[in-house]
Amino acid sequence: MTYFAAAGAFDMRPTTAVAPLSGSEEKAVDYDLVIVGGGIAGLTLAAALKYSKLKVAIIEAQPHSEAVAKGQAYAIHQSSRRIWDSIGVWNTIEPQIQPFRRVCMSDADFSHIVRFSPSDLRTDALGYVAEHRVLLQALMAFVRNCANVEWHVPARVIAKRDYRAYVEVDIQSLESEAAPVHTLRTRLAVGADGAMSQMRQQSQIQTRGKAYWQSCIVATVRPEKFHGYTAYERFWPSGPFAILPISDTLCRIVWTAPHAEAQALLALDDDAFVARLMERYGLQMGRLALASPRFAFPARFMHACNYVRSRLALVGDAAHTCHPVGGQGLNLGIRDVGALAHVLLAAQRKGEDIGSLKVLKRYERWRRWENMLSLGFTDLLNRLFSNQFLPLVLFRRMGFIALSLIPPLKIAVLRFMAGLSGKMPLLREL
Repeated sequence: MTYFAAAGAFDMRPTTAVAPLSGSEEKAVDYDLVIVGGGIAGLTLAAALKYSKLKVAIIEAQPHSEAVAKGQAYAIHQSSRRIWDSIGVWNTIEPQIQPFRRVCMSDADFSHIVRFSPSDLRTDALGYVAEHRVLLQALMAFVRNCANVEWHVPARVIAKRDYRAYVEVDIQSLESEAAPVHTLRTRLAVGADGAMSQMRQQSQIQTRGKAYWQSCIVATVRPEKFHGYTAYERFWPSGPFAILPISDTLCRIVWTAPHAEAQALLALDDDAFVARLMERYGLQMGRLALASPRFAFPARFMHACNYVRSRLALVGDAAHTCHPVGGQGLNLGIRDVGALAHVLLAAQRKGEDIGSLKVLKRYERWRRWENMLSLGFTDLLNRLFSNQFLPLVLFRRMGFIALSLIPPLKIAVLRFMAGLSGKMPLLREL
């Protein structure tokens, strides 16, 4: 017997084990995949495997009601749209999110502005802005209809033990302090449990990284004038400043500043903060009003030295985090998930062991180097623009002019930032 959860509550039901991995294996597995982390990345992976014959379990510590209540919002790139569309969940997401059809990029008080439009990508929109709850609710609804997926929510991982042909994961319900510990046996464990990933740490996978000198202030504002489906990214010596349309009447700001300055901005009352915001924001949308509380988080760079071990794979923030410039974070995670699903489905079709290092290395080779380029690019952008060293100022402003004068260069940069220059996973064909 094992416990599996649906709709946020633990129920006691029998679980039928799948066939043993080999004739020499004494123990059978309960699942083909155990995904630790039921956030956007973990749910996307489960959704991508809906039509496979793989039996999947999701372990998530937060109750659904708490997870949905998070106030984050994300820039969604065309690469993520294509992956969600291939899974079949995009048609639920799209009506609830805001497209942006123009991007204006500028350097502090430099008068030259680089403008991107959908024609540069041959799409209807350059990207989208989605609230956390919208993405999570759509994915939850989709995964609840996946007959091959079982939930363990709210539950935590107590321990993980590795064997040659399977992994044992001990979990405990968080609904009661006296809840018993249950063991799940799986061919493959996937760490989708965030930047402080317990799965990564338990597997002793090292990371490289640093804490930036900056924090990011996030808030929702209501502008006096319509945003015109335009996103703005303006680079200041203290850090980038982004404005993203989140609905027809609201915009999201991401204001990067040195830690002390960010704390001072948070300490201001609403009127004083809006006055400072207007200085940074400009007058293109008229007066502003705060429409949400402000909060800040430190900017960090982290990259796992390995994405895989035998019977373990890391995706999303468990494998990497980056500076928020360009809105890369969530999108890199969705591309991780798409690549891993592609590799697993292809391996299953060939009759291969999906948890073997041979199979998982294909995922690591695919994503680690692509992520390294994106992480390096965001780090370079922040370092290049967050200073006033005159030779660098002249160099980057010449670069701005070149982007406007050389369309193939502008398109190449845009495709890279939108995640369209690398290999895209094929999920429907598999």
